[in-house]
Amino acid sequence: MSKIAIGSDHRGFELKEYLKKELKGYEFDDLGTNSNNSVDYPDIAKDVAMVVANNKYEKGILICYTGIGMSIAANKVKGIRAALCHDETTAKMSREHNDANVLCLGSGMLEEEQAKAIAEVWLKTPFSNEERHIDRNKKIKAME
Repeated sequence: MSKIAIGSDHRGFELKEYLKKELKGYEFDDLGTNSNNSVDYPDIAKDVAMVVANNKYEKGILICYTGIGMSIAANKVKGIRAALCHDETTAKMSREHNDANVLCLGSGMLEEEQAKAIAEVWLKTPFSNEERHIDRNKKIKAME
C-alpha cells in the first residue's frame, strides 16, 4: 500500500477528509490541518513538500480553496514538482510528462467526485520515462 502525505488549510479540510475516506488502496499521513479553524496554507504546504522532497513519501496531496496558494508554496521547496490540476487530463499529463510529486487541488473549484477522480488518475499514472520528458525535467531541475 502506498503512503501519501496529505495536507490542507481550513478551506480544504472537508475535501481532504473526504479524499482520505474515498481513495481506496492508499494510506494517508495527514499533516494537517485538523479542523475548519483558520491556518496559514504556506505552513501546511511546506510540511508536505518537505517530507516528499526528503523522500519520506513518494507523493503528496495539498488542498486549499483554489489550489493556487498551495502550488506556489510547495514549488518553493527544492525537488518538488507540484501541479495544480483541475481535471483528469491535467492530472494524467502532470504525472506522465512532468513527473509531478505533489498534487494540488482547489476545494472551492471542484465537486468532491471530480476531486476524487482527479486524485485517482494522478495517483495511478506513472511517469512516461520518455527521453524528451526526462530531458525537459532535467532543465527544470537545473533552475532550482
